[in-house]
Amino acid sequence: MIVTHSWLKEFVDFDFDADELAHRLTMAGLEVDAVDKLGEGFDSVIVARLRSVSPHPDADRLTVCEVDKGTDTVQVVCGAKNHKQGDLVALAQVGSGLPGDFKIKKSKIRGQVSMGMLCSEKELGLAEDSAGIMILPENLPLGQPVFQALGLKDVRYEIGLTPNRPDCLSVVGVAREIAAMVGREMHLPVNNLPEDVAEIADQASVLVEDPDYCPRYAARLVRSVKIGPSPSWLVRRLEALGMRSINNVVDVTNYVMMELGHPLHAFDFNELREGRIIVKRAREGQSFTTLDSQSRDLKSSDLVICDAGGPVALAGIMGGENSEVQESTTDILLECAYFQPTAIRRTSKRLGIHTESSHRFERGADVNMVPRALDRAAALLHEIASGKVAKGRIDIYPKKIRQRRIQLSLRRTNDLLGLDLDLLEVQRLLRSIELDTKIVSERSGVESLAVAVPTFRPDLEREVDLIEDVARLNGYDRIATTMPAGRMVCHRTPVRRRTQRELRNAMAAAGFSEIINYSFNSPDVLDKILLDPKDERRRQVRLLNPLSEDQAVMRTTLVPSLLETVVKNLAYRSGDLRLFELRPTFHPLAGEELPEEKLRLCAALCGRRHPLSWSQSNEQVDFYDIKGVVEEVCGHFGVSSMSWDSAGSEPYLHPGKSCAIISDGAALGVLGEVHPTVLANFEIDRPVFLLDLNVDTLVSKRRDFDGFKPLSRFPDVYRDSALLVDENVPAQTILDVIEHGKARDVEEVILFDIYRGANIPEGKKSVAVRIRYRSAEKTLTDAEISKIHEKILASLKKQIGAEIR
Repeated sequence: MIVTHSWLKEFVDFDFDADELAHRLTMAGLEVDAVDKLGEGFDSVIVARLRSVSPHPDADRLTVCEVDKGTDTVQVVCGAKNHKQGDLVALAQVGSGLPGDFKIKKSKIRGQVSMGMLCSEKELGLAEDSAGIMILPENLPLGQPVFQALGLKDVRYEIGLTPNRPDCLSVVGVAREIAAMVGREMHLPVNNLPEDVAEIADQASVLVEDPDYCPRYAARLVRSVKIGPSPSWLVRRLEALGMRSINNVVDVTNYVMMELGHPLHAFDFNELREGRIIVKRAREGQSFTTLDSQSRDLKSSDLVICDAGGPVALAGIMGGENSEVQESTTDILLECAYFQPTAIRRTSKRLGIHTESSHRFERGADVNMVPRALDRAAALLHEIASGKVAKGRIDIYPKKIRQRRIQLSLRRTNDLLGLDLDLLEVQRLLRSIELDTKIVSERSGVESLAVAVPTFRPDLEREVDLIEDVARLNGYDRIATTMPAGRMVCHRTPVRRRTQRELRNAMAAAGFSEIINYSFNSPDVLDKILLDPKDERRRQVRLLNPLSEDQAVMRTTLVPSLLETVVKNLAYRSGDLRLFELRPTFHPLAGEELPEEKLRLCAALCGRRHPLSWSQSNEQVDFYDIKGVVEEVCGHFGVSSMSWDSAGSEPYLHPGKSCAIISDGAALGVLGEVHPTVLANFEIDRPVFLLDLNVDTLVSKRRDFDGFKPLSRFPDVYRDSALLVDENVPAQTILDVIEHGKARDVEEVILFDIYRGANIPEGKKSVAVRIRYRSAEKTLTDAEISKIHEKILASLKKQIGAEIR
């Protein structure tokens, strides 16, 4: 929004200079983006009179002018054609600086000395274009600066308004804020409106068919209008706001819109069929040509202004080419209405039309400004276009928009702002911006303010909005600067969350990359991983509005998503994969609205054991690689007592190459090679090894580090034994027998060889173990070690039938 200093002073008396006013407006919430001091630095451009105008002796298109400055006469060469002897002109003297960093110098033009330049409006920055030099009004004093003589010395403020302040999209709106700052009354323009005898109701009619989109529509009829250029004061004022003068009628509607903030539109009344105005919705697909000669395809949601034959304007946005004011126009129907903001915004955005009118209507105009703006425009048309205003006005306002009423608590105001204002001061501040307030007593005996919000403030909807106005009117700079008070509270991260973080770090340390898949999948993927029809994981939570059938249910297992990610990576020739996903699965509960969430860790491994390199072997990963990952991760969480149960595998894993992970009798998860049928279902052509851990169970088995044990100062001794056992005896059973034998001074047990072949009976295998002995108290003797070792061998023979080879 652009306003000028002089225009503001017409409505409110204040003594601020340009810089102080800009600061005050910014502190009041109306941020001033730019201050432009019009005429500053142009005092050397003065009023002068042409004493003579002669043709240039050596150039047909130039003239040589004798110019009287009031103190002396100088010669100036001019290239314009619109001047004559006796005209008052704007003379830029030698040394003057003009817009665009243009310096005037003494020069010779085709042999004739030129001591300055006769300026046009464009060259002085007063217009975008001009046909010749600027011819000044008579009776201006010679030698006086042009900007001062014409009253053009002014200050222009460009204000960056937020969308919630449509009340300040006018000079009056900004003046209202200044009046609140200085504590003085604002004066609105007085309309001197003589009316003709003939009634408007006898000559025109208005019908509003859609009062929801158009709550109020008013009109005045002005006859015998003389279309022509606007007076200079009006042209200068519009140009100062960056608007181009068109003709006196259009300029009046623009002037009133900028002054009062309410858009108007002028129809050529003789082009309105039957002199009727009908406000209604457009027909779906209806075509209409706007003032910019563009054909627009309308929808049934668009509001249009029609005459008896069809649309003549897009309501609140732009007029129609078929009712445009032209040079031959004599009778004007002035429209001033209030349109529903969302309706205008929707049409404006869809059609890509943004005008000064739509800018105001879509933010919320003042419904009660309609009659004042209409009368103001009619009075100006009478004054500058010699129009005869018909008696009365048409004003259709079937459902009056009531003022919003808000209760304002003084206690809440002071609490929120950190101030200590009294109720009368708050009332004074709100009344300064024309808010009607009344002190009322609540049931508790505490007094508060009942505030009636005027219709020009649609942004005031809640108590906190009023409190914001109190803050800015009282002055943001009067709110004390305080540092926020608080205390440091150190909360220990919950075990489950800490475990998740550490799990991610442990998997990353093991060379794995984390993936994140959607929490939805297709119910058919459970068939691809061979789940039994009675498996609990087939009970899934179905989405009401799935994006697609492939994402119709919530996951009860991470395995299908992980294998699909493997497939995508293999398709991009990324064959050496270490992937993991740490996400919840969702399991419905009977009688509960929300499913149970179980956190799972699922990992996949395939390809080479080491990256391709001249220094590394080309071995492929196998079961023991994924098993090693489990041991490393679980060991990180203090879960050391693990066993491996080959009978507790899953249907999607290869029987004989997979097992369940057991810790203290609880199942932590499963690991192993993916079943060949499952690989075929996912079109995977190589072995994939998979891990699926129940993180919640892992958390329950977590053991925090219980500290270091001192290292023994005494030497160790180890004994190797080759045990002949049945083929079906797992190696873990041998280790368990040794561990649970309660033999003292056993420091470590390592299984270092398994042999089947020559000299080994059918159905048997040879398992070699190394047992390391060390005491923390003394050096063990050979006899002591032999005694312990013989005891262990006896336990192995008794419990699993092991024989010493």
